[in-house]
Amino acid sequence: MKNLIKKFKLKRRVITALAALHFYGNPSAKLKIVGVTGTNGKTTTATLLYKIATALGYKCGLIGTVENIVVDERRPALITTPSPINLNKLLNEMVKRGCKYVFMEVSSHALDQNRVAGINFTGGIFTNLTHDHLDYHKSLENYFIAKKKFFKILPVDAFALTNADDEHGRMMLEGIRAKKYTYGLKNKADFNNKLDTKLLGEFNAYNALAVFGACQLLGFSAEKVKDILKNIEPPRGRFEHFTSPNGVLVIVDYAHTPDALKNVLKTIQDIKKGNARIISVFGCGGDRDPLKRRIMGKIGAENSDIAIFTSDNPRSEDPDKIIAEMKTDLSVMDFKKVMAITNRREAITKAVSFAQKGDIILCAGKGHEDYQEIKGVKYHFDDMEEFKKLHE
Repeated sequence: MKNLIKKFKLKRRVITALAALHFYGNPSAKLKIVGVTGTNGKTTTATLLYKIATALGYKCGLIGTVENIVVDERRPALITTPSPINLNKLLNEMVKRGCKYVFMEVSSHALDQNRVAGINFTGGIFTNLTHDHLDYHKSLENYFIAKKKFFKILPVDAFALTNADDEHGRMMLEGIRAKKYTYGLKNKADFNNKLDTKLLGEFNAYNALAVFGACQLLGFSAEKVKDILKNIEPPRGRFEHFTSPNGVLVIVDYAHTPDALKNVLKTIQDIKKGNARIISVFGCGGDRDPLKRRIMGKIGAENSDIAIFTSDNPRSEDPDKIIAEMKTDLSVMDFKKVMAITNRREAITKAVSFAQKGDIILCAGKGHEDYQEIKGVKYHFDDMEEFKKLHE
């Protein structure tokens, strides 16, 4: 019965998507749309593509987690990939404003729910696939199937660009109609250029390489793209940082999955000097995949000198219960490095009080978000804002 209900809902969503597409005159057919999917790196990849194409003189649109942009008009995003009606309405606005290119994040939820049905994509990019959204997909296999759905809908004349170093990268290309390309730093790939950018970390090297590869497939000048990449800034809340007056490096990042947290902490390990300490502040979201809590707690504790477990967006759950689950797999040694402070503002304040010159504070999980959701209410809360207040 559950499967029948799900199939009915999916068919209804396809009908809604196609109706919206026709109502707005099939706007995607008048645009060159590049979709980006994967667990981590979607926002950075899509945003960098938007910035590069804009710098090259094209009118562009961006659809993603942080914001939607129509040429130069910025609007807050409610969800990563809009509903079929809102998506086609937005694409229609982009057509009217003269956009040629649109770069959009395509989430696994959107794919599973057929939100992009009927959209004509010029290309698709796969970043990586790691532990996330298992509360929704139930298994990594189902999560992969949702992502693979994107590449199956790409037309024959589109390109499919995947990460050759991710174990799922080649699998994304199997049995699809689009032209197949790969990028990578380790395994044989079509795009493996060494790029000069301001972006820190190996994870950002992959993002930059995906962007460069896509730009080549779109026909952009390689030299011009390389020049733009040299000075490009990351999106808000993605390894966003500043150095405090007392010499502490403060980093705010959206890392909210085990792999993302591990990658960010690895990058910090690489850039820290001498006896500098890493102080991490992070939590796990409520009403979301509970299996990743113990994993993230372990990763954070193992890779920090001091780890402060705190609230993320607890939503309807008890934040203290979430924090307790984060402690489940800690070793005796790592447990000693952990402090639990449920109130996120107090956790940030404590991290700042601990930090000395040369230390690095990572505040992870919320990145660009300017709210904290507790018991159905969204309260204003901005990690970077909180840190800057403490350093005024």
